[in-house]
Amino acid sequence: MKDSILLEKSDELAHLVYSLTRHFPKEELYGLTSQLRRAALSVPLNIVEGFARQGDRSFKQFLLISYGSLKETKYLLNFSFKEGWITKEDYKTMIALAEEVGKILWAVIVKVKEKINS
Repeated sequence: MKDSILLEKSDELAHLVYSLTRHFPKEELYGLTSQLRRAALSVPLNIVEGFARQGDRSFKQFLLISYGSLKETKYLLNFSFKEGWITKEDYKTMIALAEEVGKILWAVIVKVKEKINS
């Protein structure tokens, strides 16, 4: 059950990032805008790829990559907020969703690690 919620929430985050970055400065299209979009999209993409792999070790590796991409997304959202490209309200919404995704993702990682070690 956590797996489907994880995918749903990480997909929501990626879509919100895409929507939010449509209003970023045009000169950032190939810079920060692209990097933030790639990082946010990498979260659900690595979860999906992990589900498709055979074996818990491989699944765990893709979940860890996803977690790293989530951390990158959060940093870039913070950077964008400090640059004045996103409002405080949008920033709080995005970070809250990213935190929720992070908690669920970490719980799944722990579950997979326990399965590997048992």
